[in-house]
Amino acid sequence: MRYGIKTSPQMTTWDAMVEVWRAADGIDLFESAWNFDHFEPILGQPRNGPCMEGWTTLAGLAALTSRIRIGCMVTGMPYRHPAVLANMAASVDQISDGRLELGLGAGWNQQEADAYGIELAPLKERFDRFDEGCEVIVGLLTEPQFSFSGRHFTITDAYCEPKPVQSPHPPITIGGDGPTRTLRAVARYAQRWNTPFTSPEILREKQEVLAGHCADIGRDPSEITITAQVIFDPDQGPAALAESCAELAEAGCEVAVVYLPETVHRAEVVESIAAALS
Repeated sequence: MRYGIKTSPQMTTWDAMVEVWRAADGIDLFESAWNFDHFEPILGQPRNGPCMEGWTTLAGLAALTSRIRIGCMVTGMPYRHPAVLANMAASVDQISDGRLELGLGAGWNQQEADAYGIELAPLKERFDRFDEGCEVIVGLLTEPQFSFSGRHFTITDAYCEPKPVQSPHPPITIGGDGPTRTLRAVARYAQRWNTPFTSPEILREKQEVLAGHCADIGRDPSEITITAQVIFDPDQGPAALAESCAELAEAGCEVAVVYLPETVHRAEVVESIAAALS
């Protein structure tokens, strides 16, 4: 089992996030650090609370760390044109010297989208757009000059320079566990799959579904790293977290991403978690 951390940039401060990420950067146990992509607080927090933009903070944290891999878990595809997102990803991979994990998702937060005037299409169209968006992103990150003509996106003789440090492109993590469209997209485009806050039983079931989608396109499912988010409960402590991670490992999880609540964005919490997981 390998480990990452996640700090949502909501109900917190920039200084607190920097403290946590720098602490994790100095602990070899943690291979990656993540934030999220929302414009208003979620998970029961007040909508008018502080919530820093995900990719802006990610670029800043990339410049303030040196070892740990970094990513946004996960980027809502409807929030940015995929060509713009590809250029952002290439830039952050350059800033981080090749440490970007490119997290992508189809989007889900209707309230947030309505508040910002962003179209969140019906589910089928949303995933059709997501599939096309993945093709656009991969094409721009890998091809010297790229064109694409789809139902939802058209790219004409476009350049994305400089290219990412990582070749052929930063690893793509697709988040979510919908059996029909999400896991099919994982099979087609992803190097990592992340499922949020799951149980060992559900994780096993969804891996079987993913293996089926891989078989349909002739892909070896072992090429896809299985990751899961695990919320750290400060009331239960690091020992309970370690037990939950061990159970997920037995079910096939390869990387557990420890989600730190905003109330514990402190270096000593990261250190205590690392000690329990070691």
